[in-house]
Order: sequence, then C-alpha cells, then structure tokens
Amino acid sequence: MKLWQTADSMDARIEAFTIGNDPVLDQELIPFDCQATIAHVTMLEGIGILDAGETKKLIASLNDLINLHSSGQFHIQPDQEDGHSAIEEFLTGRLGDTGKKVHTGRSRNDQVLTAVRLFEKSTLEQLMALADGLAESLSLFGSANAGIPLPGYTHTRKAMPFSVRDWAMAFHDALKDDVKLLKGTYELIDQNPLGTGAGYGVPLPLNRQVTTDLMGFSRILENPMYAQNSRGKFESRILNDCLMILYDLNKWASDLIFYTIPDLGYFNLDPSMVTGSSIMPHKKNPDVLELIRASYHLVAGYEYQLKMIPANLISGYHRDLQYSKEPLMRGLKTCRDVLEASQVVLNGLSVNQDNLNKAMTPELLSVQKVMELVNSGMPFRDAYRQISQIYKPDNPEADS
Repeated sequence: MKLWQTADSMDARIEAFTIGNDPVLDQELIPFDCQATIAHVTMLEGIGILDAGETKKLIASLNDLINLHSSGQFHIQPDQEDGHSAIEEFLTGRLGDTGKKVHTGRSRNDQVLTAVRLFEKSTLEQLMALADGLAESLSLFGSANAGIPLPGYTHTRKAMPFSVRDWAMAFHDALKDDVKLLKGTYELIDQNPLGTGAGYGVPLPLNRQVTTDLMGFSRILENPMYAQNSRGKFESRILNDCLMILYDLNKWASDLIFYTIPDLGYFNLDPSMVTGSSIMPHKKNPDVLELIRASYHLVAGYEYQLKMIPANLISGYHRDLQYSKEPLMRGLKTCRDVLEASQVVLNGLSVNQDNLNKAMTPELLSVQKVMELVNSGMPFRDAYRQISQIYKPDNPEADS
C-alpha cells in the first residue's frame, strides 16, 4: 500500500495522473531524502521512539541505500510513486517493523520539502563555485589581452573605443554580483522545515534543533504553515537568481556571436566549439553560444511556472505544489549546464589582434575630438556641431 492509502484500490488512470513524473524527478533527491531520514531517526531515538539498536540498523541501511544510488543500483519503481515510498519500502524490506517506524513524526509534505531544500543548498553551492570560477577565468582572459582595443557599439553601430580587457571585466563584475545574489538566497532557504508536518506541526515532542544541526541548516523554520507557504516562493527566488546569471551570459554569448562573425573576426572560437551545416559545407556555426543565449528564455519560463503554481491557493499544502519540483530542477540543471559550457567556450576563445586594430576606425574618436575642443574653451554644443560636420557623408576628413 502507498504511504497515504486508506482505500483498498485506486483507479489506475487517476493514480498514474497523480504520480506524474515524480519517480523520475525524485531519483535525484534520493541522497538528500536519505540524509534527512538519517537525521530524523537519530532524533527519534533521542525522544524515545526508537532504541539505539533500531537507529543503528536504520542508519546503516540508509547509508547502504545512498551508496547503491551513487553506483546506479537503486531506482524508484513506477509503482512506488515517489522517493519517500521507495526508501521506506527498502527499509521495511530489510528491517521489517523497524523500517515501518521511520515515518513517525513526519508527513510526506515536510519530508519532500526537506529533501528539496537540501538539494537546493547543494546545487546553489555548485552554482556559486562555477560562477566564481568563470568570473576568475574572465579576469585572466582580460589580463592576458590587456592593451588590445575593441570597438564599443551602440545601436549595433561603432560608438567609442573600448578594450578586450574591459569587455571581459564587465562580465567578471556581473558574475560577482550574481554570486552575491545566490548567497542571499542561500541564506533565505537555509532553514530546516523538517518537523512541520503538513503545515500544522506534529503532536510529538520532536527535537528540531537536533535535525537542524545534523542536516547542516543554520536555523529552524519555525512556523509550520510558512514552511508549506514558502514552496514556490523560495523556488522562484532561486530561479530568478539563475536568471540573472543567464541574463549576463545571454549578453556575453550574443557579443561573441557578433564578434566571431567572419566579416569581423574580432575573436576566434576553438574549432571544437563550432558545428557544421548539413547542406552548406563552408559553415562554422556557433551553436553552443546560441543555446547559451536561448537558455535565459527557457529558465524565464520555468520561473514563471513557479510563480504561478502557488498563486491563489489558501495556506497549507495542496497537490498543485507537486508541479513545482520539475521547473525548479530543470532550471537549476540548465543554469549549471550553461555555466559549465561557458567555461569551456572561454577556455578555447582567442583574440584576433590584427582585425581589432583594423577595426579601430577614425569615427570612434569623435567624442575625444569634441572633448579636446571643450578643453580648449569651446562650448560643448559648438564643439559637437563642429566635429559632426566631419562625419557627414562624402566628407574626406571623415577617414583621417
């Protein structure tokens, strides 16, 4: 029987519909669910629900399950519905009645919420490390190409002189800010929801500080109703931070798509980074950059789902929230994949200094010429008009 089942049977079509994609999604949450369960059974021993022998056997079995999962030998079966059922069946199969005690003092609601929070913390730590690493690589790329000019563009037309180093550092600075956003969100979600049940607490003397310490949360999420109401809210905040990373990398990728156009050739992509055409043998396409660019829009859609799913629900748990896991997990994976791919692209990126030197055409210095006249005492508007005459069509001075 299912953890929640009270009737003898359920319509197979309805059961399949309500299970949805949970067996696939929960596969990634298994180690986090086990981590939370180890903390929970340790706490249950402390309040007299389990004895020392039962706790030892449960923890040993849960660690075995984690190892089986990491080696690809543990899979949630479709008829198990979700990771919670799969774990409990594993423990009951091994330990009999002892395994049946493991859910004491928990609801599936706070169980999944705890596993998801641990998953989120782990993934945010990965994202912060990847973003920091990419930012450092951008700084090194800028330093390695210091002194090389780069035309600045507005309206996709040449505007003013810039440099390769300053271009790289713009994205370095952006990613550093993105890491600050991730740290703020990490602090927000670093609250232990285990022990809040289905949103109204548990009528047992649970020691929530014990589970908080064992799982590495910085504090307890005290109000049980807020634990359930935070679902979707915290997740959309996480994806909004991912979206800020992808916003910056969308622009970075767009720049590189433009700068590596053969007609410009400011930068060169490593040959291993480009793809060919199925019909045009000359093509060298920056597909990886286009997908990095498109990922921003993809995750924006996931974030929108997370904002919409919990809206208009009264406080407490609702099955609607089951749908919040997939956009969260897809969004986090996309962000992680984009950061990793961007690092590989940057590692193979080179600068064509000759083409950049040739691209520094005279009109890029128009503002400098205006300022020279201003410094000599001419009013800005008069200086602007005088220099603008140089750049009228067919004026031979424009090329000098």
